[in-house]
Amino acid sequence: MNERRVVITGIGTVSPLGNDLNSTWEGLKAGKSGIDYITQLDTTDYPVKIGGEVKDFDPKPFFSDPKDARRADRYTQLAMAASKMAMEDSGMDPDGVDKTRVGVMVGSGIGGLGTLEREHEKLIARGPSRVSPFVIPMMISNIASGMISMEYGFGGPNMVIVTACATSNHNIGEAWRMIKFGDADAFIAGGAEATMLPMGLGGFANMKALSTRNDDPQGASRPFDVGRDGFVMGEGAGVVILEELEHAKARGAKIYGELAGYGVSADAYHLSAPSPDGSGPCRAMHMALKHAGMNAEEVDYVNAHGTSTPLGDISETTAIKLAFGDHAKDKLVVSSTKSMTGHLLGAAGGIELTACLMAMRDGVVAPTINLQDQDPECDLDYCANEAREMEVNAALSNSFGFGGHNATILVKKFK
Repeated sequence: MNERRVVITGIGTVSPLGNDLNSTWEGLKAGKSGIDYITQLDTTDYPVKIGGEVKDFDPKPFFSDPKDARRADRYTQLAMAASKMAMEDSGMDPDGVDKTRVGVMVGSGIGGLGTLEREHEKLIARGPSRVSPFVIPMMISNIASGMISMEYGFGGPNMVIVTACATSNHNIGEAWRMIKFGDADAFIAGGAEATMLPMGLGGFANMKALSTRNDDPQGASRPFDVGRDGFVMGEGAGVVILEELEHAKARGAKIYGELAGYGVSADAYHLSAPSPDGSGPCRAMHMALKHAGMNAEEVDYVNAHGTSTPLGDISETTAIKLAFGDHAKDKLVVSSTKSMTGHLLGAAGGIELTACLMAMRDGVVAPTINLQDQDPECDLDYCANEAREMEVNAALSNSFGFGGHNATILVKKFK
């Protein structure tokens, strides 16, 4: 099974920093914040007024039939856009591959919440006869993967894993596993999320998960800083094209890197709080290293889950130190790009894997911005405030979800 190597040949992103890979990556390198005042709903009655919105997004060019765009929830529109851009970036001709050997796993932590809210309002105000017949297929979290497969006619494995904020990493990781096992030659994989909505904002705000630094939107997401007071909700999509190495080489594909390791675990601790001892994430990181056949010292950079919550940042720091030992303090560079994008929930891992791949390509690690007063309990090198030029041969990306779901992906330069 391990003889089949998996490489990444295409990337597509839609984020609060821009609606394509280049603008997102340039924003991350520049230490630019995509956080601002929310415009998609009236926040008058909400304690939180800020978020990471995708701006000036038109879904229609990403659908063959404009009617399909109208019949898709915003999360599916974002997923389709990122998938189309990833496919274009990969140079893969859909008609030049065995379509039964190409799969899709583009998940969402919450799915079509906007559709559910709108149709529920109709139900209450106008009765059941006014509910759209499209409400179920628009709302469910697997429909983006279904629509992407239909767009290309890809008949390979098609499913999604829903694990809250670990969704992207689990979908990418399990797609990797299926390619290695021989069930597919290529995958479109990642995640998308669109929860800048009354229920999304109200729910996260009322559980005290979100920052209320409303007077300073760009400074609100501040991972590992003493003044952090919660995450900032974002939206978007991050998708990659995974291919079996020989499949990619046969068509002369460019290769961003090799997906070498993937690790999964559970905290088995609490609905929404991380385990203080960091043992769950540590196991996921160890598993990723084991699959990759690598030592901890060979990893140069960790893109942290780093949400900017008081408990989460300390727990992850503890986990990284457990997983990497002395290397964590000596040479490992860590950063949280959520300081710039906010927390894209089910889409977070897709965007953050992109940051790892670009760091390897360009020799630049994106910073953790707003790190002015580092928490003594968060005592690693978090690449504070400015991007850093350095050689990155291997990078690890962490994603952890409510329910104690942990997923780690390890990528390395292709050789």
